[in-house]
Amino acid sequence: MIAKAGKPLVKVVPLNAPEAGQVKRLGFMAGQVTVPDDFDRMGAPEIERLFGGDA
Repeated sequence: MIAKAGKPLVKVVPLNAPEAGQVKRLGFMAGQVTVPDDFDRMGAPEIERLFGGDA
């Protein structure tokens, strides 16, 4: 139990491991989404304009 000023805020409980046969969510959309090569530069001119652009 996590408390503040003597009042309980959060109850801490253990997480259970997934049961055998349970579907795993990690990578569930693999192959269905594409990311462009310039993803890290998309919108750069607009972002620079919004933040002053004189960096």
